[in-house]
Amino acid sequence: VMGATGSGKTSFINLVSGSTLRVGRGLQSCTSIVQVSQPFELEGRSITLIDTPGFDDTTKSDADVLRMIAAFLATAYENGKKLAGVIYFHRISDFRMGGISTRNFKLFRELCGESTLHNVVIVTNMWGEVSKEVGEARETELATREMFFKPVLDKGAQLLRHHNSFESGNEILKYLVGNHPLSLRIQRELVDQKKDISQTAAGAELNRELMQQVAKHRQEMRVLQEEMRGSF
Repeated sequence: VMGATGSGKTSFINLVSGSTLRVGRGLQSCTSIVQVSQPFELEGRSITLIDTPGFDDTTKSDADVLRMIAAFLATAYENGKKLAGVIYFHRISDFRMGGISTRNFKLFRELCGESTLHNVVIVTNMWGEVSKEVGEARETELATREMFFKPVLDKGAQLLRHHNSFESGNEILKYLVGNHPLSLRIQRELVDQKKDISQTAAGAELNRELMQQVAKHRQEMRVLQEEMRGSF
């Protein structure tokens, strides 16, 4: 289960699995490590959910979070475990999908790879915080715009709503329990191809983002220095 900090990942896992993983209540992120739910039964199958920190974690850098998730996934893959599905959480209550949300989702895509997208479910939640009309308008925009979720939905991912109930959570999981388990791109890169984390698609995407930020800050510093020189 992945998504931005505060998007409801841990609450969802606790709700459907009966686990008691720590949930953040304030502005600080609570999931700073990869957590695993207690196993539970659904439609005759034993399910374990994996809770991950968001790439916008308040206590760890994006690089730290990526390393942590990658290490967990690589170890699971080495032990013969593959994922039947990946759930990505997005708050429908967000006024817009800003830079952090867009970056989060880009990293998520690179982590999964194109071949596993039909095992991906994008879940919108916090519907109780917006009117039906506003929520549906945002959902349509997310589903139909190239810069948001359209590219992955076109490749087989599902877009579902979570209404914060046990029944709603189970309906989401039912889309995934019967899937043929697949390895994620980052698992194949790290284990099969013996790549370093920085050489993976997700690592390269993160490095590209960081380089863009460095260039932007340098440009801002130059402008500021020129303005200061002009004022003396």
